[in-house]
Amino acid sequence: MTKAEQARLVGWRLKFLQRAGDAPRSVARTCRYFGISRKTFYKWKRRHATHGAAGVGDRSRRPHQSPRATSGDVVRKILYLRQTYHFGPSRIAAYLARFHQQAIAASSVHRILVRHGLNRLPANQKHRPHGKRWQRYEKAQPGHRLQLDVKFLERIPGTKTRLYQFTAIDDCTRIRVLKVFGACNQRTAIQFVDDVVRRLPFRIHVIQTDNGAEFQSRFHWHLEGLDIRHVYIRPRSPHLNGKVERSHRVDDEEFYQLLDRHGIADDIHLFNAKLREWEDYYNYHRPHGALDGQTPYERLIARTRAEVSPGS
Repeated sequence: MTKAEQARLVGWRLKFLQRAGDAPRSVARTCRYFGISRKTFYKWKRRHATHGAAGVGDRSRRPHQSPRATSGDVVRKILYLRQTYHFGPSRIAAYLARFHQQAIAASSVHRILVRHGLNRLPANQKHRPHGKRWQRYEKAQPGHRLQLDVKFLERIPGTKTRLYQFTAIDDCTRIRVLKVFGACNQRTAIQFVDDVVRRLPFRIHVIQTDNGAEFQSRFHWHLEGLDIRHVYIRPRSPHLNGKVERSHRVDDEEFYQLLDRHGIADDIHLFNAKLREWEDYYNYHRPHGALDGQTPYERLIARTRAEVSPGS
């Protein structure tokens, strides 16, 4: 009931109380005129006598006890995940189920966020509608295609040094390999892709990149020598590398904005150690919305079993 509706209802109740008071011994006629019972009339008369005009308003119908209500501890966890990581209801529900063994529906999480005024994201986190919606796709098997890109990090304060995060993500499983370098050229790109080939537990068939200078002829023929096909996306089409671009946004929201960079940016080895911890968390523990709540490693296990089962 809106405030305007509540005000009209209070005015109507005061009106029949006043009319009955103006004409003694006319309670029955007043009740017939307004279409209410005598029991209802005397209920509002008692409340008006005790609390005045405020007493004729509707009282809260909320029960005094709610045994099945969400516990305060779970509510605090929900608010923490929302305020710190800006997670949506579905992601929060997945985190509570995975890390706290708390089964709660996404709709319940949404109601709690609305109750605490946190249902709206900050302006920089809001969804921006696209003029054209892109259809989601993924390769059927791990290693069929990797998307590779470079994330330009902020300059180290007080210096001209800039760091670069190289990222490779498997199109099928979303398993990632991350590493920070102090330069962005073909030499560092080759070093990174050698590390990717060594660390991933499956054979790589195709690597997809944009047309950056770090991915030109030396890099291209190095991949050919590794029996890996190298393909370029169309110029000015970052959506074709959408999985790696989206993962960079996750890095900003869940890693870099929470990273205490004091003393880390000056030491690239320490920076890479922190980044490796984040990479392990992303691959092995973080539930992924596009994978129906699975982690990338769990998706890898599922796809591997699917490949083995027909021949078993």
